[in-house]
Amino acid sequence: MPISIAGAGVGGLTAALSLHAAGRDDVVVFEAAREIRDVGVGINLPPHAVRELSELGLGDALAAIGVPTKELAYYDPAGQLIWAEPRGLDAGYRWPQYSVHRGQLQRLLVDAVRQRLGTSAIRVGRRATGIDVHSGHDGGVAMLAVDVETGRSESHPADVVVAADGIRSALRDSLYGAPTAIASNGWVMYRGAAKAGPFLTGQSMVIVGDEKQRVVAYPIAPGLINWLLVRPADKNRSDAELGNWNVPIASDAVAAFARDYRFSWLDVYELIASTAYAYEYPMADIDPLPRWVFGRGALLGDSAHAMYPFGSNGASQAILDARVFAYQIATAPSIDEALLAYESERRPVATEVQLANRRQAGDVMARVSAMARRGAHGDAATELQDIERRYKQLAGFDVNALNDRKSWSVHATPS
Repeated sequence: MPISIAGAGVGGLTAALSLHAAGRDDVVVFEAAREIRDVGVGINLPPHAVRELSELGLGDALAAIGVPTKELAYYDPAGQLIWAEPRGLDAGYRWPQYSVHRGQLQRLLVDAVRQRLGTSAIRVGRRATGIDVHSGHDGGVAMLAVDVETGRSESHPADVVVAADGIRSALRDSLYGAPTAIASNGWVMYRGAAKAGPFLTGQSMVIVGDEKQRVVAYPIAPGLINWLLVRPADKNRSDAELGNWNVPIASDAVAAFARDYRFSWLDVYELIASTAYAYEYPMADIDPLPRWVFGRGALLGDSAHAMYPFGSNGASQAILDARVFAYQIATAPSIDEALLAYESERRPVATEVQLANRRQAGDVMARVSAMARRGAHGDAATELQDIERRYKQLAGFDVNALNDRKSWSVHATPS
């Protein structure tokens, strides 16, 4: 029986590639969209994610579409530097850190899956609706789906069903028997990418602002700068859809929030105002889950641990999920033991990252901003340095720990 994966996002596709690299050719990815298009804006991949993709043989392809990140720098709302640190190879990692267009990253993974597992390994137009954990086949399961074109219901028996279908996961809800609440802190993100020249090192990622509003900016291609602006949501609006990344908004409406963010090294206002397509997304996550595994059904990525986008770890943690999942499937004595080992290794880590991202979205930035406002930039720098150090440790990219960690690659013996 195959391993079925619901969702052709970063997590699901990396899981398929990892399983193939570990010796499983019987992997099928089901995707609700009729066509996989290069949508979205920028994404940042720290070295722990780049390591895993590189060990899947995608290092050169990733380098061709990504911009290596040299530094992360925090600035106050007046544009004064609080603290900066080197990133990627400049920080001593064995792997770089990349900023890349999310759609191009997904395309890279899609092409790799189709090349390695065959063109039929990804089945589009199939919306996963549930998991039948009592399918009766040697402890196996079945993924329930709907053909989005015909409306016909389908059942796909499998050894394992992986729910990688995102923050609004239908498979997670079917396993839990009820919808999982999507939480929000009342803030909204605005995102876009605009044509602009380089700033600072040309490979810098900056975070500008305070606990009232922040802007993140970094290049994702030569002459293309990705930006993200976060601030409290308009209390007069009640139509925001939690979990939907692609709600368009006029870029000039977002630029108005950044009128004072015009610095000699980067004109944030002009950057946002010149953006052709901007999107809004209420900040959303889910509470840490008590279980990821139900029989032969397993959660992965946002379906398991959707988190606020701080620390560049949403997609990265999904990539780590995928690698550990495949490693356990290939090396554990049985599938059932593999799934329990996967949950035991990954769920505590992802839970801590979820909670840390909530703290960074709230009280952490409030403390740092208060220090900067009273002119104590040195204290604020010390605070940020300590926060980043602890965050890297819990998220899996402390430089020494990552460089020395055993690989999750599995070199299968031909049968």
